[in-house]
Amino acid sequence: MAVAAGDDYPVRVEQDGIKLKTEKMVTDQLYHCIYESKVFLFYKDEQDLLHCYEVESPDAVKEISENPTELEAILRKYAAGSG
Repeated sequence: MAVAAGDDYPVRVEQDGIKLKTEKMVTDQLYHCIYESKVFLFYKDEQDLLHCYEVESPDAVKEISENPTELEAILRKYAAGSG
C-alpha cells in the first residue's frame, strides 16, 4: 500500500482535528492518520459511504507510526490477536 504525502492524501490532521477530502478518496482504498494517540482508518465503499474505524492499542499505534507502508499487514497481525 502506497502512502501519499502532502495535498494528494485525502486525510489530514490539523490543529482542530481530522480533515477529510472524500472527493479525493479512491473507492475501497484504506487511508489512515494518527490523532490523539490513536490510529483512525477511513475508506469509501462502492456506494460512496464513508467508513471510519479507530485503533487504540498503543503497540499497534506505535508500529503503524513507525511503518506506515505496512499498515494493512500490521492491522491483520493485531486483528489475529498476535500483537
